[in-house]
Amino acid sequence: MNHSPQFNFDNSFARSLEGFFKPCKAEPATAPKLLQFNHALAKELGLDPIALDSEAGLAIFSGNTTPEGSEPLAQAYAGHQFGGFSPQLGDGRALLLGEVIDTQQRRRDIQLKGSGRTPFSRGGDGLAAIGPVLREYLIGEGMYALGVPTTRALAAVSTGKHVYREIALPGAILTRIAASHIRVGTFQYAGARGDILKVRELADYAIQRHYPDTADAENPYLAFFAAVADSQATLVARWMNIGFIHGVMNTDNMTISGETIDYGPCAFMDRYSSSTVFSSIDQYGRYAYTKQPEILTWNLARLAETLIPHVDTNKERAIELLTEMIECIQPLYESYWLAGMRSKLGLSTEDILDQELINDLLKLMEAGQADFTLVFRRLSQALRGDSNSVRNLFKEPEAFDSWEVRWQKRLEQEDVVAETTAQAMDKVNPIYIPRNHKVEEALAAATNQDMAPFTKLLDIVSHPFDEVTGNEAYADPAPATNRPYQTFCGT
Repeated sequence: MNHSPQFNFDNSFARSLEGFFKPCKAEPATAPKLLQFNHALAKELGLDPIALDSEAGLAIFSGNTTPEGSEPLAQAYAGHQFGGFSPQLGDGRALLLGEVIDTQQRRRDIQLKGSGRTPFSRGGDGLAAIGPVLREYLIGEGMYALGVPTTRALAAVSTGKHVYREIALPGAILTRIAASHIRVGTFQYAGARGDILKVRELADYAIQRHYPDTADAENPYLAFFAAVADSQATLVARWMNIGFIHGVMNTDNMTISGETIDYGPCAFMDRYSSSTVFSSIDQYGRYAYTKQPEILTWNLARLAETLIPHVDTNKERAIELLTEMIECIQPLYESYWLAGMRSKLGLSTEDILDQELINDLLKLMEAGQADFTLVFRRLSQALRGDSNSVRNLFKEPEAFDSWEVRWQKRLEQEDVVAETTAQAMDKVNPIYIPRNHKVEEALAAATNQDMAPFTKLLDIVSHPFDEVTGNEAYADPAPATNRPYQTFCGT
């Protein structure tokens, strides 16, 4: 006998932030079917996985039943999209069911994505196709396994409805878990209305929820801004360390918590190219791989603009204080990026020439059309006496040889046994990432009702550092082609 799933919702957003949401119900799904359920995450959330992996759970994840204590709502936010400002965006196809306190006493949002029209749908149908839903599930869980702060997937269900894009596609709903869904764009929403009190309400709420230590600072709102900047700088550095391109770093897609959100046109690089762009709509490369740190600062400057009245009653002084903080963001990001890259090269100490050593390797990789993930993973093999496994990834392996001599010389300063360094490198350099061609294969099969390739790929990217015999095809780059890989928003 199935017992009813209990969530014990505690909905602070609905309680505290009137004006930042509209109550809304999900559209019913006609013939829902559970595609994937995350047992481990359910346990982490303090939920009963057995009760949820059932007909009762399916009814909740499909939007057909509103669980007890839920107050479903669509959140309001604004945003700069590819540089152009929209004063009202909001959840056009997502519903926050509520918040739970997980087993580590962290507050977490539970949200349905693709559950139908909301007051913010702006002419859209509010639905999602199976491909984008499973892409977000797969890449979010892959990022989590890589140690990158991210929203996560609790469940994916097919709805039994068709979604009409260029063609008719099977519909689906994702149940997404986040530290919160507050974005830079949420602050811009109140700021654009000139509602200073609402900005303060939101800031006080975000401080209490995400950065309680800043509440006691001499200037809490300035300290809050610094904390958000630190979280987002850490995040983007981690993206850069693994060759990840988000693809749509609009201000409405950057969370105050510093979690990766909205895996639309995102992708991982195969062959290293500093100007890599995957998104079909990013025609000018605004969100290209090496532009991401610059956009980090640009987006945070938009958050700073909303906080000016709260940082100091003297506007000029407030701008001065915030500008000082903004000028610290790039050096902060670079320190996180450099620390990450050092660990990828097996370096635990600091040397003034490390940045040059790293940048020279990246230049060699670009010139030699080498695979980003495999170069870093195979460097540990060079420490075990097999340099060919990495040098053969370069078009002209001789170019790598002189760099390797410099690197090995630098490692001598560490005074650590080579095998110990190699093992440490294998813990930070993945062998498996969600390779674009494998992701597309899995999504195409799932669209045709075959979930086996998806389940296999999900299992592999959930253990990205553990090389397994027989899984070689999942580590290989995409076969060479003249057509550049493109991703789409999936909206």
